[in-house]
Amino acid sequence: MIPGTIHIPDIETHVLYANTGGPRSRTRKEPISSTILGKDDGYIRCPRVILLGLTFPTETDPVEVVNALLREEGYSAPNELRNEFDVPQNRLICIPLRDPAHRVNVEVSKPSQVLEQALLLGLCTSHIFDANRPVLWTETSITRGLELFDPTGFYL
Repeated sequence: MIPGTIHIPDIETHVLYANTGGPRSRTRKEPISSTILGKDDGYIRCPRVILLGLTFPTETDPVEVVNALLREEGYSAPNELRNEFDVPQNRLICIPLRDPAHRVNVEVSKPSQVLEQALLLGLCTSHIFDANRPVLWTETSITRGLELFDPTGFYL
């Protein structure tokens, strides 16, 4: 008999051997990296549709900066921005922004560009964009960098 195996005779008296190695002998670590996010063609599609992220000056409160900009532009509440910008109506998948160079700098960008980013970030959690949720501006939501993907090609 081969060490580390069990002898199992089958019905026709052929001999089969089964591996009986301990748990450590079956431990493998294999990094797997694959995604359908960002796939624009083929049967399964989840194209990237929006990059979101704002860069704020150091030593400032991001929520105060965005609220001040909102008031300067003549709005009284973040929800009023829904009428000014095209907001996707379907739910989108969010992942962290991989390239910080895609963030919009609040100090040098047009107010409309900053407010649009802030509106969309306020409609996101860390994983989902949902246009039906209220616009929530917290330090966490406003300072996130996100890539948004349209899953409709996946869930057809």
